[in-house]
Amino acid sequence: MSYASAAQPVAVDHGQHPLPSYLDASNLGPWGNYLQQVDRVIPHLGSLARWAETLKRPKRVLIIDVPIHMDDGTVAHFEGYRVQHNVSRGPGKGGVRFHQDVTLSEVMALSAWMSVKNAAVNVPYGGAKGGIRVDPKKLSLGELERMTRRYTSEIGIIIGPNKDIPAPDVNTNEQIMAWMMDTYSMNTGSTSTGVVTGKPIDLGGSLGRREATGRGVYTVGCEAAHHIGMEIKGARVAVQGFGNVGGVAGKLFAEAGARIVAVQDHSGTIYQGAGLDVPALLQHVLATGGVGGFAKAEVMANDTFWDVDCDILIPAALEQQITADNAGRIKARMIIEGANGPTTPAADDILQSRDILVLPDVIANAGGVTVSYFEWVQDFSSFFWDEEEINARLVKIMKHAFAAVWDVAQDQKVSLRTATFIVACKRILHTRELRGLYP
Repeated sequence: MSYASAAQPVAVDHGQHPLPSYLDASNLGPWGNYLQQVDRVIPHLGSLARWAETLKRPKRVLIIDVPIHMDDGTVAHFEGYRVQHNVSRGPGKGGVRFHQDVTLSEVMALSAWMSVKNAAVNVPYGGAKGGIRVDPKKLSLGELERMTRRYTSEIGIIIGPNKDIPAPDVNTNEQIMAWMMDTYSMNTGSTSTGVVTGKPIDLGGSLGRREATGRGVYTVGCEAAHHIGMEIKGARVAVQGFGNVGGVAGKLFAEAGARIVAVQDHSGTIYQGAGLDVPALLQHVLATGGVGGFAKAEVMANDTFWDVDCDILIPAALEQQITADNAGRIKARMIIEGANGPTTPAADDILQSRDILVLPDVIANAGGVTVSYFEWVQDFSSFFWDEEEINARLVKIMKHAFAAVWDVAQDQKVSLRTATFIVACKRILHTRELRGLYP
């Protein structure tokens, strides 16, 4: 969809074009979805709407070449990105993903959603995101390390503990963060644990970080269920993606008495109406890399996942999974977005018309960045908390943030996504207004 077909901006046109020149206007991808979400919130911003164009323009976009020596003696080149969407409220914060389908549009949208997410839970960060277009499964461990270190050196000009703090995302993990931290530290001449989060515990990582996103998904899911009168015990749950987000959320829902009836990931789709054996499934995923081949379940065609009769659906894989083509088939009462941007705006409208409650990514999966904030704070103070304290602080912040969003949604009669954008964008733009423009 082209930007021209979206709602007209509130601000007076002074000859500016709202679309960055480096994007294809005929195919905006995830960035186009984000722009539509912003346009829906502008009428609710009051006097702050004069600053709304700030939300539609990333502050800084870095596109880099990442050349590395391959094991066979050749030199390979990969395209990398680091986008800082907004840093009005604090340093940029957002993950780095290694995936063969990474695009600039995707990284821009993810950075913008990070701005909204950080403001929604009121942690002092702006939004950023990074990525490399590569299939990491085709690289040896040595090639993966060389690529990570070269990428870190290239983006080193814009990252730092007080500038922009990367973290794990799709196909990146604690080891990748350790290499990034070491590379940045070597280039700056001193150990800098706070330059990334999601690190190994022995390098300044935080207890509870790996499970934080999934725990946040579970926490807001329980809060929303309470508001709509849904019992978690006995609820049927379908999960797309069963890694650190979907796997942890599924485990917590199962422990609370819910039945995980269907799971889908890159290796296939499985179903068990009586409820899957989640501990056994997690062990299977750890051993094989996916849910495919799990003996205690039926195999389903991938597309039939959207037809599963369930109460709660958790998309925890990649963006743009729920579209206008399948939103009408979903039978869940509630959708909790564990992934970033899994629902298109057109699908959002269909789900809302069918009274399916959508807990948007920008609040539902904010547990990860919340505990990343805890990790950053602990690194600066060199004083570390126990896991019980971290989880308690996380739950408190998530509950408080969800309550604020719920109240706005009820008061202004808007979706939870629009309500989250209202809360977050007002915080971002109020800070922008207070800081003013320099020079």
